Amino acid sequence: MRIPAQSVCTAIRDDIVSGVFEHGSRLTEELLARRYGVSRVPVREALRTLESEGFVVTRRHAGACVAEPTEQEAADLLEVRMLLEPLGAARAAQRRTEAHLKVLRGLVRLGQERARRGEGEDLRSLGGWFHETLAQASGSPGLIALLTQLRHKIAWMYAVEQPARPADSWAEHGAIVDAVARGDAERARALAAQHAERTTAAHRLRRAGGAPGRDVRAPRSGGRVRTSQHAVNTAGGRH
Repeated sequence: MRIPAQSVCTAIRDDIVSGVFEHGSRLTEELLARRYGVSRVPVREALRTLESEGFVVTRRHAGACVAEPTEQEAADLLEVRMLLEPLGAARAAQRRTEAHLKVLRGLVRLGQERARRGEGEDLRSLGGWFHETLAQASGSPGLIALLTQLRHKIAWMYAVEQPARPADSWAEHGAIVDAVARGDAERARALAAQHAERTTAAHRLRRAGGAPGRDVRAPRSGGRVRTSQHAVNTAGGRH
């Protein structure tokens, strides 16, 4: 059964973002195919997609390698985030569904509860789900795609410190949801802009480790290969 290139792309991207493949690492089709238990065809397609997204570059005599973004490129991402997230919140106020509101309110309740308990790792995941759902509520496929790619790249380039007062951060999330629920686009935009500006200071640029040009090693076992977050299953074609 042919594994979709999208599944392979997701698995490679997740391994790049999590640091399994370091900046400058070579990504050969043969070794990646062995790692994920797929043919070279979906790997080739996945690498083309990842190159268009900026995660991969093609170098003369080296082939596909993990990109090595500059500090300016990383800083530009945070600036773009400060423009797009408020736009997404404003669109969500105009286009959200009751289902979106239910999920957003549920995430805020969970976030506030975890903040009181000091459960930092849960808060990180809940925060990601909150912003993903808020983007989905915008009802704009193009904007959703941009915000999704932006979150992936920021997670790749930056480590984010937990806020000293997580309850305050979740209170901000709650205020954004209230504005979205009322259909107040300008209020949602302003609150999202303030939130994005405040959290920008918590981002710390990651330093690339390892030697540039290092080859990615294939695993010793075949079949289903689990990466940091996803697996490509040759039996079921799911990840």
